[in-house]
Amino acid sequence: MKKEIHPDYMDCTVTCSCGNTFQTRSTKSELRVDLCNKCHPFFTGQQKFIDTGGRVQRFSDRFGSAKDAVAAREAAKKAERQAAIEAAEAKKREEREAKASEKAARAKKFAEKAEKDAARAEAAAAKAAAAEVEQIEEAVVAEAEASVAAADVAGDENAAVDAAETAAKAEEAKEATQENEAASEEAAAE
Repeated sequence: MKKEIHPDYMDCTVTCSCGNTFQTRSTKSELRVDLCNKCHPFFTGQQKFIDTGGRVQRFSDRFGSAKDAVAAREAAKKAERQAAIEAAEAKKREEREAKASEKAARAKKFAEKAEKDAARAEAAAAKAAAAEVEQIEEAVVAEAEASVAAADVAGDENAAVDAAETAAKAEEAKEATQENEAASEEAAAE
């Protein structure tokens, strides 16, 4: 061995962070350790969280807690989802309201059209009824005139008078019907 190139090998005092101290030999006179045979989990059978010199705390201080970052990110995602759901619900609500207003407008338009069609149908029915009554009256008048003519030809005066009265009544009924039609047309026009 060469002389004066090796460090001195001396007695050393080892001090653990748990407070245990013991003597050994080393090139240094004093050593400080984090774990020893009194506090190591292998020897004690207990789990121990080891934070040497606050390294975990320094990491958390420097980069932030991952738990807080994840929680903030999840809260932001949740807020975005909630905002999207509310926007979708508002859009659906607006669509339903627009559809309901369109439906109401169509129903109103249909009701107006149905009312006009009903008025036209009523007027057409009244006209048809009037035409039918007129045809019946004309037939009655023609029959009465024919019976008057037949009575004149036969020379029967009583039959002729009866036929003339029937013809007069038919004419009066026809005039009354025409007056009723005029009154109903005026009422419909109002």
